[in-house]
Amino acid sequence: MQYLGIIPARFQSTRFPGKPLCEIGGKPMIQRVYEQAVQVKAFDEVLVATDDSRIFQTVIDFGGKAVMTASTHRSGTERCAEVYASLKTIYPDNDTVVVNIQGDEPFIQVKQIEELLACFSDNTIQIATLIKKIKEPSLLNNPNVVKAIISNDKRVLYFSRNSIPYLQNKTFEQHTFYKHIGLYAYKATTLLSLVQLPPSSLEEAENLEQLRWLENGFPVTARITNYESSIAIDRPEDIKLANDFYNKNNNI
Repeated sequence: MQYLGIIPARFQSTRFPGKPLCEIGGKPMIQRVYEQAVQVKAFDEVLVATDDSRIFQTVIDFGGKAVMTASTHRSGTERCAEVYASLKTIYPDNDTVVVNIQGDEPFIQVKQIEELLACFSDNTIQIATLIKKIKEPSLLNNPNVVKAIISNDKRVLYFSRNSIPYLQNKTFEQHTFYKHIGLYAYKATTLLSLVQLPPSSLEEAENLEQLRWLENGFPVTARITNYESSIAIDRPEDIKLANDFYNKNNNI
């Protein structure tokens, strides 16, 4: 099996334009993400996929690998698929796993990616992601924290911004809740199929792309992890939090 890490990075963002180039500990955020990803020994290659020449040049300047992609993509999944399709002669689709690495998580942990890749020791897995036990009840009603419910064999039954399941006869302490960690890996053949699907009703209702996959019958396997990126950059004010974290943990 071959493993391809792709970091989608676009300049335009509703809440924070240009965030891949914001500096954290003296380096652009996209460089922080890239340097974490290339530490994963299983990767055959790590690439940044962008539609912006400034991001492309920044990656080249720090010695990374980057690919220019279309500006019309609606998601990181689509951007990953375009890059993979251009590399099919190098990475056969029946023997390749593509990992979609979020470009706004500068402190992503190597262990997270390694745990995700471990799912593919089972050759039947098509899509894998990570979930983590929720320990704070206040997170249940936070729509920015996506919840997941899983079957006994760790297949995701549903993702939601709502608290799921509803507690009719149990307390928070009596049930295990999981939050979704937005890191995905796909068999290459599956990735190419996913981007052919039209937006689905559930996806549009919750604004969660992964519901399109479930609604169309693509199984998603969840790996329970204890690891999580400490800070994701969504808004300009998150940069201060990230720099404060870096200054306290400057061995990253």
